[in-house]
Amino acid sequence: MEDIIRIKIPVFEGPFDLLLHLIREHKIDIYDIPISLITSQYLEYIEIMKELNLEIAGDFLVMAATLIQIKSRMLLPPDEEAPSEEQEDPRRELVQRLVEYQRYKEAALDFRTKEDEWLKVFHREPLSDEDEGELYLFDLSLFDLLDAFRKILDKAPSEMVSITKEILTVKNRMSMIMEIIEEHEAVRFEDLFKEGITKIYLIVTFLALLELIRLGLARAYQEREFGNIWVINPAKQSSTLVHQS
Repeated sequence: MEDIIRIKIPVFEGPFDLLLHLIREHKIDIYDIPISLITSQYLEYIEIMKELNLEIAGDFLVMAATLIQIKSRMLLPPDEEAPSEEQEDPRRELVQRLVEYQRYKEAALDFRTKEDEWLKVFHREPLSDEDEGELYLFDLSLFDLLDAFRKILDKAPSEMVSITKEILTVKNRMSMIMEIIEEHEAVRFEDLFKEGITKIYLIVTFLALLELIRLGLARAYQEREFGNIWVINPAKQSSTLVHQS
């Protein structure tokens, strides 16, 4: 994996984005974070990013250390001699920073929404008689993609098959993905991995998709929060935008 490719995580996707993603995913009260659960989940994402050969910024590792420290402090018995009002919650500073960051993100989203009054609507052929053939799509983060990919990876065979760069490369998979979205305009995220019979094949395919997104040659959207993910050809997407009054 070391010589396949290294993908740099976009600068706007940081450790606080990952924490907020986990909080939304588990429907957690931001003011009462179960630190043990969040720490274990956070470390799992760090491990999968390492396995995918993603370039992890130092901020992610600093946050991991911070979570572990908070978890350790919460395991300590409280000081029975100190008044209850003086016993500070170890999570307090992290929660304050998260709330502040969330407000910043929401303000930035509101600002962007005011600038852009167009909703992303993708028209496609109905998949069934009940299907209206229209998708209302929303932006998603790197961690939404990682979450979806992790579910696919969990179903992969445990054994690793040795495959050389001449047989399987990120560049080759990028070309194949481009052919698919050129032909179908949009494809479900999981359908890009249907041919994958090995873990390494799935990983290379995912890295190829990330690189296409980084280059602006493909875009990924979600039907709703934690809903189906669609990969779209941006060259054909412009003709499918419908203004909503």
